[in-house]
Amino acid sequence: MATFISVPLKKSSEVDLVKPLSKFVTATYAGSEDQAEYLRSVDELNKLRKNALGRPLDKHESSLEVLLRYYDQLCAVEPKFPFSENQLCLTFTWKDAFDKGSLFGGSVKLALASLGYEKTCVLFNTAALASQIASEQNLDNDEGLKASAKFYQLASGAFGHIKDTVLSALNREPTMDISPETVGTLSLIMLAQAQEVFFLKAASDRMKDALVAKLANQAADYYGDAFKQCQYKDNLPKYFYFQEVIPVLGAKHCIMQANAELYQSLVAKQKKHFGEEIARLQHAKDLVKTPYDEYVSVKDLTDKINRALTAAKKDNDFIYHDRIPDVKDLEHIGKATLVKPTAITMPLSQKFTDLFEKMVPMAVQCSMNIYNQRKAETVNRLVGTMRESTNLCNGVLASLNLPAALEDLSGDSIPQSIAEKARSIVQQGGLQSIEQLIKDLPELLTRNREILDESLKMLDDEETTDNELRTKFNQRWNRTPSGDLYKPLRAEGGNFRNLLDKAVQADQVVKDRYSVHCDMITLLCKPVDELNAAIPSANPTKTLQGSEVVNVLRSLLTQLDNMKMERETLEGEVKAVTFDMSATFLMALAQDGAFNEEQLSLSQLDQLYGTYNQRVQATLRTQEELLGQVQTSHQEFSSLKQSNSEANQREEVLKKLASAHDSYVEISSNLREGTKFYNDLTEILLKFQNKCSDIVFARKTEREELLKDLQVSIAREPSAPSFNVPAYQSNPAAGPTPAPRTVFQPQPAQQPPAKPLPPARPPPPSVTPQAASAAPANTPAAGLPSNNPPPLAPSSTAQGPPYPTYQGYPGYFQVPVGYPYGYGQYNMPNMPNMPNMPNMPNMPNMPYMQYQAPQGQGGYPGAPPAGQPYPGYPQQPPQQQQPYYPQQ
Repeated sequence: MATFISVPLKKSSEVDLVKPLSKFVTATYAGSEDQAEYLRSVDELNKLRKNALGRPLDKHESSLEVLLRYYDQLCAVEPKFPFSENQLCLTFTWKDAFDKGSLFGGSVKLALASLGYEKTCVLFNTAALASQIASEQNLDNDEGLKASAKFYQLASGAFGHIKDTVLSALNREPTMDISPETVGTLSLIMLAQAQEVFFLKAASDRMKDALVAKLANQAADYYGDAFKQCQYKDNLPKYFYFQEVIPVLGAKHCIMQANAELYQSLVAKQKKHFGEEIARLQHAKDLVKTPYDEYVSVKDLTDKINRALTAAKKDNDFIYHDRIPDVKDLEHIGKATLVKPTAITMPLSQKFTDLFEKMVPMAVQCSMNIYNQRKAETVNRLVGTMRESTNLCNGVLASLNLPAALEDLSGDSIPQSIAEKARSIVQQGGLQSIEQLIKDLPELLTRNREILDESLKMLDDEETTDNELRTKFNQRWNRTPSGDLYKPLRAEGGNFRNLLDKAVQADQVVKDRYSVHCDMITLLCKPVDELNAAIPSANPTKTLQGSEVVNVLRSLLTQLDNMKMERETLEGEVKAVTFDMSATFLMALAQDGAFNEEQLSLSQLDQLYGTYNQRVQATLRTQEELLGQVQTSHQEFSSLKQSNSEANQREEVLKKLASAHDSYVEISSNLREGTKFYNDLTEILLKFQNKCSDIVFARKTEREELLKDLQVSIAREPSAPSFNVPAYQSNPAAGPTPAPRTVFQPQPAQQPPAKPLPPARPPPPSVTPQAASAAPANTPAAGLPSNNPPPLAPSSTAQGPPYPTYQGYPGYFQVPVGYPYGYGQYNMPNMPNMPNMPNMPNMPNMPYMQYQAPQGQGGYPGAPPAGQPYPGYPQQPPQQQQPYYPQQ
């Protein structure tokens, strides 16, 4: 009786995981200490897939362990790599487990760039292999029963998990084997078999009959539900697999009901309800007479029921005389469920170890990137605020010619501050360094534009090819359109182009500023003698030296210098702040399964930079107060100085020189930042180019696979459209058309004659069947009148027998060997209703005359078009027409 159902495994095409994953690791974790370890883990993952899917698996628990480990690893690695069509694109191809293909092409398969699809198919194989292992167990001992029940419940849980997750994992129509209706039915079948195993164990352990009956009744319910699902689902019966499964389910449903009635009859016997016992045994006997009993052996069960029924009837007839109730009046047997689908939770394997344990999930990686951007924005805002305030301070002092005005009281020497600024410019490279930086910018810009243009061109070319094929194949080209798939990449490319445009504008601003201050910067780069000669001389009064106003101004300038130095220190501290935010994100992810990146990031940044922000604001307020005091003191200082044209010219030149130095420092800083920006952007654009190249290559591979499948599909289609079948072929009941009995004569084209009817048959020959069959081929048939003229001589064109011998003719059967041309003598009654003969008038009983064919006679030619004579027949005038058969 124990016939159990198992599921075949899906087959997968080979996929190279090493190249794309290694490329991602190298690009993402460049310079990381864990990079080498991650690369080794990629190799291990590839080997694990080959072991799980690249070879036949034995029906053993060790093979199942390999599948479970690979599935667990897929679940662990999924959040750590950006598996998608437009990022890390890996195409997995799987064949339908139940479709065996056809003569002209392979089986149905589906290729998707989705790790969820790979997980679903691996889990399907896990369930299928578990069902096969369970079916191979020895059910004659407890260990085999326990193992079988465990694996059936695992298979049921895996199939049920696929039913709940397959549509969300694939985002498109799956193949029939992993469709929700198919795996839902398989899950129920596995659960029914697990319940049956528990019934067998309870029966072997001699547990209470009432419990055994309830277990069998529950198993019958499960089998009945599975049987109904297989019949109600439109697609399932199309599978040959389910054509074999449906009768087994029907048989199991009846058999388990019979077992339930059998064990419940024992309960009735114990309660001395002998009539109920007989009624239940009779019902069990009827149940085992299932129309599907040829699929499941019921001999032992039938014998057991018959023996119990015979004994029960005998005892009741001679002893108890209990009334036998009707089956409908019997109390319903209860149900007891001891099985449930195994929940699919990570990890399924007890030997699982995460190969990428140190790698953070992609959600954390993306959040880290956003956090780093927020952090960079915070740092840039603080540093930018301090630098902007410092530039404002320097501008105000340069406009007041401070501190040069305090140092130039002699009127004929270079102020100390101007001399220091000149030396600083020379040490930094002077004009040559700036001009070289300006010269390098266009080359860096051009390189970045070329990388970006080439990346977008790859997307354009692939999208053009995809659109052409979509136009050519229409609905058959059923993959994601490239235009939709590339939207994120094109948006990213547009952002890069906007960055380059803004960088070009910033470069132009720097160049314009350099052209304004170029002359003064050139003057600062000259030797001291030439610089001193270029500055106009003046003879202001030396009475200001040591005055209170000069001392106040010098004190204020010293405080401003100290404030600038404090800002430089503060800028270094702000840039040096570090914090591992990934630990915070991981903790939040582990606790809630998700986290609010913005809330966590802003809270942490406020803790890290709140104090620095307060210190920056304090320096701004200090600068504002000091500059106000400087302007007030400078007004008093200017009123004390003698006002003449030479002094004004000298002060103006000194102001320009001080401003040129500040501009030189800022321009150099801007140009170096621009160079660093272009170099950093080059690395980013190269990664973007690799990403575009990877997805284009994956799309190309997918395109070739889809084209191959389309070729197979087209090859399966009929090569010509349907056409009208001739009437004599579309009506198989009419039988073969008899050959003409006379030679056709040419008729006028305007009046085509009707097809001549066959002449009347001659009377039967007076010979026995044995004599007829033994007659030589060249001997005339017995009984023919000797005065009849012989038939016409055959024409030069070979003619066939009077009845056509076309292969495949509707209603025609081959003549047995030994009767080369004619039919034997058979008594033919009136034949108004015979399906394989043409409509003929009623004829008396008579045998067919055996036709004697000339030697070497060929097959009968095909019928000509309506109104045309048969080719090869001699054409004679109507007055010379001769009958084909001899007439009496």
